[in-house]
Amino acid sequence: MWGAPLSASAKKVMLLGSGELGKEVVIEAQRLGVECIAVDRYNNAPAMQVAHRSYVIDMLDAEALKELVLMEKPDLIVPEIEAIATPMLQRLESEGFKVIPTAAAARLTMDREGIRRLAAETLGLPTAEYRFADTLDELKAAVAELGAPCVIKPLMSSSGKGQSVLKKPEDAEHCWQFALEGARAKNSTRVIVEAFVPFESEITLLTVRSVSGTLFCPPIGHIQKDGDYVESWQPHPMDAAKLEEAKRIAKTITDELGGYGLFGVELFLTDDGVVFSEVSPRPHDTGMVTMATQDLSEFALHIRAILGLPITGIELLTAGASATLKASRYSEGFAVGGLSEALSVPRTQVRIFGKPDSKPGRRMAVALSAAEDVETARNRAREAVGLLKEEYSDDN
Repeated sequence: MWGAPLSASAKKVMLLGSGELGKEVVIEAQRLGVECIAVDRYNNAPAMQVAHRSYVIDMLDAEALKELVLMEKPDLIVPEIEAIATPMLQRLESEGFKVIPTAAAARLTMDREGIRRLAAETLGLPTAEYRFADTLDELKAAVAELGAPCVIKPLMSSSGKGQSVLKKPEDAEHCWQFALEGARAKNSTRVIVEAFVPFESEITLLTVRSVSGTLFCPPIGHIQKDGDYVESWQPHPMDAAKLEEAKRIAKTITDELGGYGLFGVELFLTDDGVVFSEVSPRPHDTGMVTMATQDLSEFALHIRAILGLPITGIELLTAGASATLKASRYSEGFAVGGLSEALSVPRTQVRIFGKPDSKPGRRMAVALSAAEDVETARNRAREAVGLLKEEYSDDN
């Protein structure tokens, strides 16, 4: 039980990271009467526009993070991005603050090395073969061992930044530089090199840990370009054996991470079975499709779980799909046109994120479409997003 927002008995949630996913988390939290504080490294981030108040800090600055938490004294600290001073989160947790799902989980999943070693070496889950490299020469040696093609990623990044597929050994230097440029931690030169997995498809299995136990959303299929998702759909067709294996892998990794909340577990489906890829202890970008398909979206599920509220089940109401609108240039005068045309597509919604500026490849909006089957939904979402137009007020 808690009082109204801004009252002495309010329930206070602090989001560390305030992008489009955080915006939906805030909206769902406010539906349950929760006071919301949005934090990010830049002003007017999407979640800041709907939160009760907001702050701009460098979340990798441990002292700045500590000072803000001690000032606000939130009931729940909810990391929404990777680039956070997680050792400070662990310290704050030891002093009585509640970190979602746990500070240790936030630290482990912040970098690809921690979560990959946990999955493969501690839990024995099937993963792609991998190596780590701190220099270009070590990267070249890893490529020689694993062979080409292979995937190069910075240890800490989001939305596919810095990720590339090395197709031939002579691409190593380019991939190395691209990874360093895309890394969240600018002083990091460590990368992960993964053997290429010949997969049939890749899915996200949204996994919810709550007082009601572990629940799974129907699998979400998705397509990535340059490491970032451009389309997703639900449900993704899977045979029963692979679905059960996917659930086993997802439950194993999320049980190990612990705490309550929604986790986005990324998996490859291959001829031989299911291969673990990554996990995020928060709503997943591909899961935006659940705003059109489920009775409870991934954001509603996350809020219920972290507040300790029951989740009696997850119902898929319809097949659906999402498609993203990405900017093509840098601008502080970005706008979305073609909204009337896009919303003329049957059973379609649009979410415009409200980001204060654009840059090439940045997600600025998403089209969400429902239909009687996945293929029709995908066609509708693609049609709708194709009708949206980038407009720039600073055009000459």
